[in-house]
Amino acid sequence: MRINDLHLLPRVEDGLTFLYADRCRVEQSDSAIVLLTERGSTAVPVALLSCLLLGPGACVTHAAVRSCADSGCSLVWCGDGAVRCYASGTGETNSSRNLLAQAEAWAERRMQVVRTMYLMRFPNENLEGLSLEQLRGREGVRVRTAYQSAAAREGVVWSGRKYSGEWDEASPINRALSSANACLYGVVHAAIVSIGMSPALGFVHTGKALSFVYDVADLYKCELTVPIAFRESRGALSDLDTRVRRACRESFFRGKLLGRIVPDVQRLFGLRESVVRSFELTTSGELWDPDGNVAGAVGYGG
Repeated sequence: MRINDLHLLPRVEDGLTFLYADRCRVEQSDSAIVLLTERGSTAVPVALLSCLLLGPGACVTHAAVRSCADSGCSLVWCGDGAVRCYASGTGETNSSRNLLAQAEAWAERRMQVVRTMYLMRFPNENLEGLSLEQLRGREGVRVRTAYQSAAAREGVVWSGRKYSGEWDEASPINRALSSANACLYGVVHAAIVSIGMSPALGFVHTGKALSFVYDVADLYKCELTVPIAFRESRGALSDLDTRVRRACRESFFRGKLLGRIVPDVQRLFGLRESVVRSFELTTSGELWDPDGNVAGAVGYGG
């Protein structure tokens, strides 16, 4: 959202909002903050905001940060169009119930949440009695099928998801997938910290600071980043990463991804709508398993 579009301020849910601003200076003024640009100034009632997303070209004063903290407004420094999340600062919170709900679910019904995440991606399946290993196997088959279908549709040669850590040696499609997923992780990270939940407390992934980010991002990969990556990998390699990021930004904006994540997390934890207040990463980390953590980035489908 640009400065001259404040009358179209998006809402994550009734009563609470987020605002994206870039190429401006953020200062404190009385009980509000002010966004300054070469076109003039715009006052923002920070107490009504859940989260202020600061894009490229935005700078913020110490007094403005203190005003946001005092008003319970989280600050997230992100990429253009809120595509990547670089850092976050959480303001004052009146309640920790969102985090407590996440921790309670992790401690008491972890497998139930894992099954819910699976059904959100692949509905109408009978998962009764299936172990975590069996669920991973089913998911692995589904994801590989999605890759193969996208490759056939776009005419891209596909030999599997492979990334050794050497960026320049990766195939164009694997580079495109890594770039697209990094963009998705940024948006999911921004949404999670904005609603007061922990990015680290994952249910399938574990052992990483962004384990829950990876869990939630997996809900959208086959729908969003996989088609974009295969489509853009047909073009020249020289600007592949830039094209992928731009395509992700446009897709996330059109699909209102930020507005989808909060209700999806609500559903994941079985929360009522009134309970949730708000609103580069190429390794998968470890995966949780009842018998002990196992390595990520491994196909368990057989």
